[in-house]
Amino acid sequence: MSEPLVPPQETPPAEGSTSSAHQERADGGIWEHPMVWVSLVIAGAALVALFFVFRIVGF
Repeated sequence: MSEPLVPPQETPPAEGSTSSAHQERADGGIWEHPMVWVSLVIAGAALVALFFVFRIVGF
């Protein structure tokens, strides 16, 4: 007896599988909290700007 054909968009049933299909949440990784990275970039830019301001003023 041959196996029934499964359309390309579907996953064939697995033997012994007890879990139901569910959508998993995508892993945000490093971009999970982008405001942390934006604040670090802004703080670094402010430090570089202050360095040049202090050099111009003459401290």
